[in-house]
Amino acid sequence: MHGEYKVPGGKLVVVDLETRDGALADVRVAGDFFLEPDEAILAIDRALEGAPVDTDASGLAARIDAALPPGTEMYGLTTEGIGVAVRRALAHATDWTDYDWQLIHEPPQSPALHMALDEVLTAEVAAGRRPPTLRVWEWGAPAVVIGSFQSLRNEVDPEAAERHGFQVVRRISGGGAMFIEPGNTITYSLPVPDALVQGLSFTDSYAYLDDWVLGALGDMGVKAWYQPLNDIATDAGKIAGAAQKRMVTGEGAVLHHVTMAYDIDADKMTDVLRIGREKLSDKGTKSARKRVDPLRRQTGLPREAVIERMIGSFRDRYGLSDGRVTEEEMGRAKELAAAKFGTREWTARVP
Repeated sequence: MHGEYKVPGGKLVVVDLETRDGALADVRVAGDFFLEPDEAILAIDRALEGAPVDTDASGLAARIDAALPPGTEMYGLTTEGIGVAVRRALAHATDWTDYDWQLIHEPPQSPALHMALDEVLTAEVAAGRRPPTLRVWEWGAPAVVIGSFQSLRNEVDPEAAERHGFQVVRRISGGGAMFIEPGNTITYSLPVPDALVQGLSFTDSYAYLDDWVLGALGDMGVKAWYQPLNDIATDAGKIAGAAQKRMVTGEGAVLHHVTMAYDIDADKMTDVLRIGREKLSDKGTKSARKRVDPLRRQTGLPREAVIERMIGSFRDRYGLSDGRVTEEEMGRAKELAAAKFGTREWTARVP
């Protein structure tokens, strides 16, 4: 069995192993990390030998911690990361490079249609009819997108939204509200097979699916990191938020989507969104302006250039061919937008 895991902000960990009588056997850990002293790698292998196959990543990390020689130093590597790589090997997880990735970057769509496209494309990936996809959105109108379980009246000031021309829609994933202005927002979706995140905890899957974008931001001079559960942050503030939805039909699939602030009208945002003191307090900030630090200021690049560099970074890492939404997929999405995402019943399902 073979498992791989790139430690967020670190290096690749590779584990090869067998199982015998319900325990790990013939374990070999490798990777492009740095480790001192040399004998620590043998201690890691020995610590994992004989571990019950149902030991979780934290339990495996504890075995390794107890076995490491005094003074061991790890660079780009964590014992928890080794545990995750073991779990991925046992779960027969796939890797990014196992797939032929497809890019969808099409003209602007309405907010409700974007919500529907996410659901339809993820269902197609789960059914095996579509390859894993990177979809970059272009917005046809200003919008507030609320999470699946948020209260509509608690999140949005309807009079302010109407005054500023914002449509309000509800997505199928959880998380918080997204404030969308077409020229100021970068949004992307990753509908991926469930096998890609096998062996990862729900929390770890967020960082794993966005590791590529941290690299892309770094290439643009932005030092960013994942701030659990679902924020991409820098020293200057938050720049993006992620959300996920798991689909269990077919082979299973995960929808992971991210909205990034390229620029932002903070006064308008705080007028439209009911951002309360309690919500801001757990972020260690006093105002929405301090919470969000847009990419325009941090990169100095036009929005189109930021998107182009992000796509290029993904292509360089994993390969990416140009694709499109098929006529059948678009037809189903339009029906779903009309019957579900464009309706008051869905949008106000949590009043």
